[in-house]
Amino acid sequence: MIRSMYSAATGMEAQQLYMDTISHNLANVNTTGYKRTKMEFQDLMYQTLKEPGVKNSEGEMAPAGIEVGLGVKPAATQRIFEQGSVNQTGNPMDVAIQGDGFYQVNMPDGTIAYTRDGSFKQSSDGTIVTSSGYTIAPQIAIPEGAQQLGVSPNGKVTVVLPGKETSTEIGQIEMARFVNPAGLRGLGNNLFGISDASGEPIVETPGENGMGTLLQTYTEASNVQMVEEMVNMITAQRAYEIVSKSIQVSDEMLQVANNLKR
Repeated sequence: MIRSMYSAATGMEAQQLYMDTISHNLANVNTTGYKRTKMEFQDLMYQTLKEPGVKNSEGEMAPAGIEVGLGVKPAATQRIFEQGSVNQTGNPMDVAIQGDGFYQVNMPDGTIAYTRDGSFKQSSDGTIVTSSGYTIAPQIAIPEGAQQLGVSPNGKVTVVLPGKETSTEIGQIEMARFVNPAGLRGLGNNLFGISDASGEPIVETPGENGMGTLLQTYTEASNVQMVEEMVNMITAQRAYEIVSKSIQVSDEMLQVANNLKR
C-alpha cells in the first residue's frame, strides 16, 4: 500500500511539470520565432517479486513473472523546431527564415548564440541588432543616410547610398544549422546556446546545402498550437486528479487494515 502512495506521488510531480511546460508554451503563443516544447516521460524501475521463467514445485516453468512498477519520471522536454507561419509586417528590418537554420548573435561574453527571431533593429551607430541590442554575426552596419534596405533570399544586404541610384551591397547574412537542434540550450530572449548534444554549428549562406532562405518584411510566428495545448492541459489535469485519487484510495485501504486490530 505504501508502494502505491509513492508511485502516485511521482505521477503527481510529473503531471505538475507537464503543466508547467504547457503553460510556458501558451505564454509564448505570440513570441516571434518561439518553438514549442514537448514533455516526455519514462517509467521508473520495477520491483521483481517473481522472476519470469521460474519453475514451480511440479517443475513447470512460469510463463510470466510478477513485477511492480514504482512510478514515472520526466525523461526530456524536447523542443519541436517545425516551421512557424510567417506574418507580413511591412517593416524592412523584419526578416523571417523559411526552412532550416538560425541567425548568429554576438553575446557580451564573446560567445555566439542562435535565434529564429528576425525582428531586427538599427542601433545608434547603424549596426543591425536584435530586439535585446545584440549584434548579429557577421556584423552589418547600415551607412548614415542610406535608403531602401533590401535583404535577398540568399542573405545579401543592400542599400541605396546618398547620391546614387543603384543598390550597394553592405553585408552578407550567414546562418547556422545543427545536426540535432533539439539539443540546443534555451537562454531566454529568444536565444539558444550550443551543447554537447546539439553538436557544433554548420555555418552556411542562406539557400545553400539545405539551409533555409530569408523573407524580408516578414516574421516567423510561434509554432504553438493553442487547441493542442488546451487538449494537453485537460489531459494533464485529469491525470493529476486520478493519480491523487490513488493516494486517497491507498490511504483508505491502510485505514481499513489498521482497524483490523480493534
